[in-house]
Amino acid sequence: MKIKDLCPDERPREKMRQRGAKALSNAELLAILLGSGTGGLSVIDVAQEIMSCAGGRLALLRAMPLERLMAQRGVGEARAITVTAALEFGRRAFEELSHLDKRAITSPELVYQIMLPLLKNLDHEECWVLFLNRACLLLGKEMVCSGSLDATLIDTGRILRRAIETQASTVILVHNHPSGSPCPGNADITQTERLRRALSAVSIQLYDHVVIAEDSFYSFSEERYGHCR
Repeated sequence: MKIKDLCPDERPREKMRQRGAKALSNAELLAILLGSGTGGLSVIDVAQEIMSCAGGRLALLRAMPLERLMAQRGVGEARAITVTAALEFGRRAFEELSHLDKRAITSPELVYQIMLPLLKNLDHEECWVLFLNRACLLLGKEMVCSGSLDATLIDTGRILRRAIETQASTVILVHNHPSGSPCPGNADITQTERLRRALSAVSIQLYDHVVIAEDSFYSFSEERYGHCR
């Protein structure tokens, strides 16, 4: 189907103008960057093929070599550079927003602010770890596992290895609940305690486990719900 055959309200540019960028899918946003289709393919078709090649994930699209992106149907050098530049621009904007190198991470509210852009609107659970030094400054953050719609299994061994490699003094575990409720389940509680014991054995503290939903979070260390302030 060509763009002109779509209902005007469903054309990416018109849809963004009327409903805002958040209303668009990743493929629709990519279609706006590409501008037009090619060889019988609409720009939406081209964008969907590119997202499929990237496994549907923007992180994998950003990591895609320029040459591979250029090889996709309807892309070429100019469009590949435009897409790559836009993704890098977004990454830099996120880093600037988070100010991770300037703030000691000492509250679940701050963890929520830092991690919400990475976990918002996902349809599956992801588990991330923040590695901190003795001053609670960030040494690094890493996604350690990704699960199904409503469950993920914390890889304790991997987290332990990475904490030792980064010489972290403390660790903060973070994962999302696509259901919209941050209330931890029995599996969350069990896995948190397992990780706490494993880290404690090598004198590393599990500072907190923060469960993030769309507009709220739960902090294991404070055993409470909260909202971004």
